Amino acid sequence: MKLLVSMITTFGLSTFLFSNFANAQAPKLGRTELIREDLSIPGREVVQVRVDIAPDTKYPRHSHPGEEIIYVITGSLEYTIDGRAPVTLTTGDVYFIPAGAIHTVKNVGTDQASELATYIVDKSKPLLSISK
Repeated sequence: MKLLVSMITTFGLSTFLFSNFANAQAPKLGRTELIREDLSIPGREVVQVRVDIAPDTKYPRHSHPGEEIIYVITGSLEYTIDGRAPVTLTTGDVYFIPAGAIHTVKNVGTDQASELATYIVDKSKPLLSISK
């Protein structure tokens, strides 16, 4: 356990949501922050995060304080932006989510899915806000 905490601290890994950490089951949702850098536009930053989603797992409805560009690394993911029809993307597909849009993503495949999420955001606000 100490090693895991040390690794999370050392590598700057962000939020992990585990289905049953005590039984050492694989995580249902995992977020690994890869880079966070200021942009040439004052008050804005770029953040890249790898998101791993287990089969039949849905990320809660949420939004970001800026644009999000998704690149599906592997798997089949269904994205739903409030007020729009769901869109299913597979390995190699990209998707744009407008600033502040409330959305969700679900792994609709049978294997682990992963995406690279790139955010261009207001650095004074939380990167992710869960919606009701």
